[in-house]
Amino acid sequence: MNTSHTKGWLADFLLLAAIWGSSFLFLRVAALELGALPTAAMRVAIASAFLLPLLLAKGHWPALRQHWRPVLFVGVFNSGIPFALYSFAVMHITTGFSSILNATVPLFGALVAWLWLGDKPNLSRSVGLAIGFGGVVLLAGGQASFKPNASGIAPAWAVLACLAATTCYAFSASFTKKYIHSLPPLVTATGSQVGATLALALPALWFLPDHWPSASTWWSLMVVGVLCTGVAYVLYFKLIESAGPSRALTVTFLVPVFAIAYGMFFLGENITAWMLVCGAVILLGTSLSSGLIKLPGR
Repeated sequence: MNTSHTKGWLADFLLLAAIWGSSFLFLRVAALELGALPTAAMRVAIASAFLLPLLLAKGHWPALRQHWRPVLFVGVFNSGIPFALYSFAVMHITTGFSSILNATVPLFGALVAWLWLGDKPNLSRSVGLAIGFGGVVLLAGGQASFKPNASGIAPAWAVLACLAATTCYAFSASFTKKYIHSLPPLVTATGSQVGATLALALPALWFLPDHWPSASTWWSLMVVGVLCTGVAYVLYFKLIESAGPSRALTVTFLVPVFAIAYGMFFLGENITAWMLVCGAVILLGTSLSSGLIKLPGR
């Protein structure tokens, strides 16, 4: 792989993982008070309000107007549906476990890219995906419980919601590469958030709580909307363009590592030697599957 090309997207790759690693914490704070659909709807609405002025200032409105159909469509599957599913999930399972399940995205992404785009992974990337998935499985071992919790919802439903969300991410990444890859990342990011906002508006209104949200909920919504969505999706679509959908999706292998670190530093959660070992395995898998390193002779 060309070293200068790799360095061009590596910084975006690491920054995106760090930002998305924090999103699960903020989602949980907001969703526990607002519910899943209002939280997801507010997240994409705030992101849209943040991105639209930037889009207009950059003079990209004509591009969005010309390609609004596929851009708004991808927003439903890349933001609207998965954000609602993850907002539901973090209400019933831990944020760390939710982020671990999110790391299955590259597995679904590689399969979709292979079947749809003919992007067959080579041996190094295939081994990397296997190693990365193995690290995720090891990290998740013993954390899943399928007994109903205090809310009366079995965590199994939250697990299925996370896996459904990862499937949506995989589909939308290949859709972006196939149909709207030539658009500036800001156009795709903005249009996708607008599309998600339109899709979630009516369902969210139906489930709005009957009280004004607390200050902590509003702060969480602002952070998850502006930083974890608005800024992050510009980086994400830029990464798809520069590194390809399969490699871009491997960013989710790193998200649990950041999420666990945030939990330790900001929530006082314990981190064990086993977590560090599994984190190293995930990093190795990510490096192989994204092409940062290769197997000897490959």
